[in-house]
Amino acid sequence: MTNKEGRVIVITSGKGGVGKTTASANIATGLARMGYKVAMIDTDIGLRNLDILMGLENRIVYNLIDVIEGRCKLHQALVKDKRLPNLSLLPAAQTRDKSALQQDMMLKVCDELKQDMDFVIVDSPAGIEQGFQNAVVAASEAIVVVTPEMSSVRDADRIIGLLEAKEEMINYKLVINRVRPGMMKSNDMMDIDDVLDILSIKLLGIVPEDQDIIISTNKGEPIVSVDDSLAGQAYRNIARRVAGEDVPYLDLDAPASWMDKVKDFFGKKSRTA
Repeated sequence: MTNKEGRVIVITSGKGGVGKTTASANIATGLARMGYKVAMIDTDIGLRNLDILMGLENRIVYNLIDVIEGRCKLHQALVKDKRLPNLSLLPAAQTRDKSALQQDMMLKVCDELKQDMDFVIVDSPAGIEQGFQNAVVAASEAIVVVTPEMSSVRDADRIIGLLEAKEEMINYKLVINRVRPGMMKSNDMMDIDDVLDILSIKLLGIVPEDQDIIISTNKGEPIVSVDDSLAGQAYRNIARRVAGEDVPYLDLDAPASWMDKVKDFFGKKSRTA
């Protein structure tokens, strides 16, 4: 983007534990891999996990609250990613509570960031209280993360209602996470159509359950950068759709090719979209 303000996108879920912060890390990294300038903001004041998923926890000097309270400039608090120089993180404060962040200051921080960034990805805390309101205040777009479980879908429905009531919100879409096609086929898990029917929201992407996400999280390396991961491919596709590309959805039911089976036999995972 040139001579144009960046897009502020909040990533939210309602229910905790559905993979929202993982989605934030991977979508932001996916966009940065495409060459966009991206800033992530962790608004989960008092907890802070996005820095761990990015492998940046030891590089933090200042945080979002330090910027707001004037102890440092915004550029001083931004932590550059280890692998992608066009990706940075504004971390949350661990030793404060959510009352330390006010909506007018969040607006000011985002307004400053979007002058220099193509995308500002805001990782919202779970729930619908003040933390959510702070995270969403500067965003005109939202990505709602949900898992195919009734409790998650119900909470997402509440979040979507709040997003619809926000005049500035021009676009909100759904990412369905931790999808297990086998369980869907056996009716042990809600299927994609059921989720979409209940929520009445456009689908941005489907991310399959993948144990490699746990491994990548522990390493501080987003799965989107792992070329032979199906979940990584899903997040790469989601990032491309966020950027405006028309990308087909992964066929999670596609049978493995003969060569894939040979590679698996020899212990080399080969997963292709």
